[in-house]
Amino acid sequence: MDTQWFHDALERVGATQADLARYLRLAPSAVSRMLKAERQMKLLEVAQIAAFLNVSQEEVLRHAGEAGPPPAGERPRAGRGRPPAARSPLPPAGGAQNADVIPIRSAGRGGADQQMFLADGPIGYTPRPANLAGVRAAYAIYMVGDSMEPRYEAGWLLHINPFKPPVRGRDVVVYKRGDAVLIKQFVGWEGDALVLRQLNPPETLRIPREEVLECHLVVGCDQEG
Repeated sequence: MDTQWFHDALERVGATQADLARYLRLAPSAVSRMLKAERQMKLLEVAQIAAFLNVSQEEVLRHAGEAGPPPAGERPRAGRGRPPAARSPLPPAGGAQNADVIPIRSAGRGGADQQMFLADGPIGYTPRPANLAGVRAAYAIYMVGDSMEPRYEAGWLLHINPFKPPVRGRDVVVYKRGDAVLIKQFVGWEGDALVLRQLNPPETLRIPREEVLECHLVVGCDQEG
């Protein structure tokens, strides 16, 4: 475990070890033990830490060593950026989902900032694009409204990788408390706010960290929907 690298990475994003503990919803002592290699970093934590530090999961793994799956019978603890399991926006496994298709999530227009609101369960399936091959819990979602024109038009189907860290200038699907959904351009974290950019009309949005459940990267789109 390269403890110094993690401390330097936290400093680069203007955060402390205590901030990371709050983001992961872990006790500070648990994060301290993890960074000292006294407890194993779990795969779910790798994804969450990568998003928090704005680096790739591969980089986190390189400085942490191989992260293994949770012990049998142990349920992963939800991180600050991840909703409780019963309310997760990620598509459920099983059913019609297989290696050749990904589920389509449905969200209806409503609210301020051209928010959408998540509907329960997938409304269908679409062929899995090559850049999402083997990506667990990959999904698609329809663009609703004109807030991201001319980049996306209403009805276009966006392809989402829920585990790839957000990148400045790339577009993301942000899940907020209360089943609200935003599709915007990722700017970054500033203090306790997620900063997003809307294209139409041009506007900068700041979402309080405590309202953010998930931030997933848009990796492609299907104009035919």
